[in-house]
Amino acid sequence: MRMYDVQYKDVYLEIARRSFFKYLLSFIFCLSSFLSLSQVSSSIDSTQIKIGEELKYTIQVQADTTDLVVFPEGQTFLPLEVIESYKIDTTYEQAKYRLIKRYGLTQFDSGAYTIPPQRVFINEKQFATDSIKVEVRDVAVDTTKQKMFNIKPAIEVESPPFDFLKLLYWLLPILLLLGILGYVLFRRKKRKEAEEKQLPPYEEAIVALKKLDSSDLLKHHKSKEYYSQLTEIVKRYLDREVDDAALESTSDELIARLQLHKDAGHFDFDTETIRHLDQILKRADLVKFAKMQQDAGQAEADRKTIEEIITETHEVIPEPSEEELLLNEEYLRTQRLKKRNKRILLGVVSGVLVILLVGGIFTATRGWSYVKDNLIGHPTKDLLEGTWVRSEYGVPAIIVETPKVLVRTPMNISEEGQQITLSNDLFQYGSLLDKFYILLNVATYQEGVELDFDVISEGILKSLEQEGATNIIVKKESFSTDKGVEGEKIYGEFDFAKPSENGNSERMDYEILLFKKGQSLQVVGIYFRKDDAYAAKVKERVINSVEIEVSESKKG
Repeated sequence: MRMYDVQYKDVYLEIARRSFFKYLLSFIFCLSSFLSLSQVSSSIDSTQIKIGEELKYTIQVQADTTDLVVFPEGQTFLPLEVIESYKIDTTYEQAKYRLIKRYGLTQFDSGAYTIPPQRVFINEKQFATDSIKVEVRDVAVDTTKQKMFNIKPAIEVESPPFDFLKLLYWLLPILLLLGILGYVLFRRKKRKEAEEKQLPPYEEAIVALKKLDSSDLLKHHKSKEYYSQLTEIVKRYLDREVDDAALESTSDELIARLQLHKDAGHFDFDTETIRHLDQILKRADLVKFAKMQQDAGQAEADRKTIEEIITETHEVIPEPSEEELLLNEEYLRTQRLKKRNKRILLGVVSGVLVILLVGGIFTATRGWSYVKDNLIGHPTKDLLEGTWVRSEYGVPAIIVETPKVLVRTPMNISEEGQQITLSNDLFQYGSLLDKFYILLNVATYQEGVELDFDVISEGILKSLEQEGATNIIVKKESFSTDKGVEGEKIYGEFDFAKPSENGNSERMDYEILLFKKGQSLQVVGIYFRKDDAYAAKVKERVINSVEIEVSESKKG
């Protein structure tokens, strides 16, 4: 073999060796990339579903036991909606974990949709699944098996019978409370009348003794009852005239207090009078507590002695001075004022209790929102229950019933718009900043101007975005009236942030009716808060009242 052949052979071998390693490294790199991508995969159980049917979307991830895996959360599958996020299933394969995450998806409008790629994070590294196309079909109705019937006319239904049991549930607690309140007030009135009719202390004691004389207690040998009433008469007299603690005092305590008054010079009591009273009180204690039976003669003698003690005490009590009388009058006036204030307080408390009771019943049966809306008031509830107005607006006219008269509003129309319109009138109630907004627009365009609902609706939605609406959901339905007027309903919801609320947005519902006949276009738009049930009722009433005026010439 020649020398140059050997040299070239060595060169070819070196080139071949280097090429082999280059291709081997490329293959290893591609293989590792493929393995990395194959860590995350997705699938669905069907590419076709019916409206509202659940579609199972599955993401599978193969990872090490120490890897941190984060699956998609929230409504990331739009335009399909997530109705269920199932728990993660875990299997163990060849020293690795296989994580399986399933989602339940659905869609309520028919059409072809694409599920966007879903992002999965493994140790903060992002992986994306493939997008998947899904077809949502309408529910087929076999009209050959399901008979079709004409719409039945509205019929009047008799009012349900009056529910007396429900009325009783409402009235019984109220009547019970009113009865208790009436009883308390009646007792207070009786007590007050008794106080006003109370005799002076001396006359009251003499009348009580005569009433005791007319009783048959001694004839029936009821000494205990007799002495109990006798001692109460003298103690009550002394309580009102001498010492205001006489009624609560024992016999010994009362005698001691009377002796103190005598020693202090408050009253000029005779010593014998105090001694006789002491003897009667002790004898009465024996009768009441030791059950000793007393002779009728002794009891009558004690009764006579008590009258003498009361009379002597009445004589030694000095007449009140003018200053004392004034003080007593001031005291009585203060007492009357306190009683009046107490009556007022009792009335206020009773009224509050009645209000709380009635409010509690309504809250338990109707809910807090019902009580709040009826007690405090609700703006759209007032619109719903107020006096409505039925009017015609624009030419050709839109006849509509609204809670308030719509006000004509000037429009800023560009020069280009003025050249293609013959007339353009705008009527409004409220604005997007209010809880309820009605917009009505009637316009007539030059011949040759094409009125395309898609273009018009796109312009309306763009104006909404300019006003601050975001996340707008749009749904459309086409229709035509029995008078040949073409129409389209645009409805949905959007987020709207008021400038005064520092970016806090609220969800709004809207419904827009577009009518087209010849070169005339009529627009009825209603916007309101999504969580306002009263506003939804107002909207329904306004929409159901809309009528479009069509001239005879246009009918032909």
